[in-house]
Amino acid sequence: MKQTIIVLGILLSAFWASAQTKNADVKAIEKQVDAMVNSWNKHDHSGMKNYCTSDCSWVNIVGMWWKDLKEVEYATQFYHTNMFKYTTMTNKGVSVRIINPTTALVQFKSYVSEFTTPDGNKIPGSDDIALLVYVKQKGKWLMTAGENVVIDPVAKKNDPILHMGK
Repeated sequence: MKQTIIVLGILLSAFWASAQTKNADVKAIEKQVDAMVNSWNKHDHSGMKNYCTSDCSWVNIVGMWWKDLKEVEYATQFYHTNMFKYTTMTNKGVSVRIINPTTALVQFKSYVSEFTTPDGNKIPGSDDIALLVYVKQKGKWLMTAGENVVIDPVAKKNDPILHMGK
C-alpha cells in the first residue's frame, strides 16, 4: 500500500510538473505572437530575429514564399513601407498545440484593417487565420514557418462543419 501511494505521488508530481511546463510554454508562445502583432502595428520588422528562427519561411496571403529570415524580414518591411503603413492588426485569438517539448502548432486569428495596394485598389479589412510552426531553441520559442489566409465570409457560410452532427 505504501509503495502504491509513493508511486501515485510520483506520477501526480510528474503530471503536475508537465502541466506547469506546458502552461509556461503556451504563455511564451502567445507572447511571441504578440511580438509579431506589435511589429505589424509599429510597421517595423527589424526585430524579427527575436521571434523567428534564422531559417524561418513564410507563405503570404497571396502565395508568395519567402524562404529565410532575411527574405521574410525584407519582404514584410517592404510591404509595410509601401502598402500596409496605415494598417493595424488585432489579435482575435491564439490556439497553441504543443506537439512535443520543442515543437508547437499555432492557429492565430487576426483582423487586418483596410489597405491600398500599390496599384491603388482599396482592400477592405478582413479576418485572417495563420498556421504557425514554433520551435524551442535555447529555451526560447521562435516561429520557424507560417502561412496566412483571408477568412472568406461567403465561403465560411458553406463550411460543412457547421452542419455536422455532434
